[in-house]
Amino acid sequence: MGSDHPPAWEYTAIEPPKGLTKRETIDPTERLNELGAEGWELTESISYDRGGTKLLVLKRPVYDE
Repeated sequence: MGSDHPPAWEYTAIEPPKGLTKRETIDPTERLNELGAEGWELTESISYDRGGTKLLVLKRPVYDE
């Protein structure tokens, strides 16, 4: 390693999949596993004021090439 630079990160946010009524959230495990295989890590969920998940925030390191 030997780098004096702090790690750089890139971020993305996704909406959890919704069910037929658009009110209930469907289990996002499959999509999160797909993103995990691409190097993304779930870091936070952002919720609506009255409950329910609005966004899932993910990050992954950016490597110098």
